[in-house]
Formats: sequence, structure tokens, C-alpha cells
Amino acid sequence: MKKLAFIFLSALLLISCEQDKESLYTSNELTYNLYQGSDFAYTGKVQIKELLNGDLELTLELNGEKNKDPYYFPSHLHFGSYDSADSPIAFQLDPVDIRTLKSVTILGRLSDGSKLQFADLDTFDGHIKVHLADSGPEYQVILSVGNIGTNDNSPQAFKRDEMSICSPYLK
Repeated sequence: MKKLAFIFLSALLLISCEQDKESLYTSNELTYNLYQGSDFAYTGKVQIKELLNGDLELTLELNGEKNKDPYYFPSHLHFGSYDSADSPIAFQLDPVDIRTLKSVTILGRLSDGSKLQFADLDTFDGHIKVHLADSGPEYQVILSVGNIGTNDNSPQAFKRDEMSICSPYLK
């Protein structure tokens, strides 16, 4: 009888923990493609989920070669399309860990002072770039890139040779 009670309580605790995780988010969620931006074979997705408090959580997940040694790829949300010249950084995202090829960022105020809401994504003019390094010539190597918001994110519209060089400066 004690074993049955223990199993029941364990299951109840597990279910309530799962429900707590689920309750962090609204049902609003979007996913955008990230395309290979250089000779390095990294593609992926960015998932944008709305938290109950209205903030946005951006999860970058890349597909490509992992490594067991710690290294982080800088990633940014930019204003404008990936092919717009001098697209300033709107927000510095948490770097992508090469061991997991994942990054999770809670979006704060953008560099122009605005606060991006889920409802704004339909009209937001932006893109995401993941860099090989945070400085030097390797900063110009874009591992993965993708438009978000109002910009076309389809595979048919992506043209790697039209990708702009990244401006390292905030707007």
C-alpha cells in the first residue's frame, strides 16, 4: 500500500512540474528558418514564443557540426532584411553554444528603445544572424541567417550571395 501511495504522489508531482513549465507561455508561437550563410554547414530555426508577461523568448537551434569544447557563436537580431546594407543590431541575443547548437534569449528593449510584442511580429522588419566569432575577420563569417517578421523567410527567396555584411554597432 505504501508503494502505491509513493507511486501516486510521484506521478502527481511529475505532472504538476510539467504543468508549471507549460504555464510560462501563451499559445502564441512562430518559427522561422535559418539558412546556411557561408561555407560552414549550419542551418536551423528560430522559435519565438510569447511568455505570459508579454515578453518574447527566442530559441535558436542550429543543425551542423557540434564540438565538445566550449565555444560560443555570437547571434544578433537586426533591423531590416538580411540583404539590407548596414542593418543595425536591434538586440544582442545569447550566443549559440557549439556543444548543444542552441541559444535561448528573453528579448528586452531593442536598441531603438522599443519593446517588441508578439502582435508586432507581423510588421517587424528584421533578421537574425549567427556569426563565427565576436570580433576580427571571423566576425564577418555568417554561419546562419534568416529573415523574420514582414520579410520573406521562404527557401525560394533566400539568396546567400545577396547577404549584407553585418554592422557590429547597435542602432
